[in-house]
Amino acid sequence: MSEKIKEENEEIEVTEEEAQNQEDIETKDEEVTEEVMPDYSILADEFKAEMEEKVRVAEDKYLRTHADFENIKKRLEREKYQAIDYASEKFAKDLLAPIDALQMAILSANADIEPAQVVEKLKEGIELTVKSFNTAFEKHNITEVEYDEFNPDFHNAVMKVDSEDIESGQIVQIMQKGYQIKDRLLREAMVSVAN
Repeated sequence: MSEKIKEENEEIEVTEEEAQNQEDIETKDEEVTEEVMPDYSILADEFKAEMEEKVRVAEDKYLRTHADFENIKKRLEREKYQAIDYASEKFAKDLLAPIDALQMAILSANADIEPAQVVEKLKEGIELTVKSFNTAFEKHNITEVEYDEFNPDFHNAVMKVDSEDIESGQIVQIMQKGYQIKDRLLREAMVSVAN
């Protein structure tokens, strides 16, 4: 019986040894696993910090771009209103020459000269003024309406006249000239038309 107990004790010892070996192997596996496996919590924190920095930079870039866009928008709006306010500046400058010519005509009327010469000087001044106006108009694409034949889009027939020389519906007399700027009508011409 003692042999049987001895054998059992030996088996238990072997089993204890095996258990100890098994524990040593597991401990070594844990040590190897700890050494090989990186610490993911540190990597996650680094990744999070990196992503937060990228988000901050992108948000800053967005805010700066948005501010630049708003500034450009406001500047263009201001420039648009200035362009509208001063659109007629060039035209107004070109009208200064006819005004000067009219003022010169007035001054010449007050001079000590004979009445016949005054009339002649006034006529000359008026002709220069009309010429100055026409020059200013040409610069700004303002032209007279054509009078080849009656056109209700450009002519306003204010009177019908009996005429044997001119066909019915044709223009007999221009009472007030019409003008257009480029293709847009500024003012209709007032005309009399043959019956």
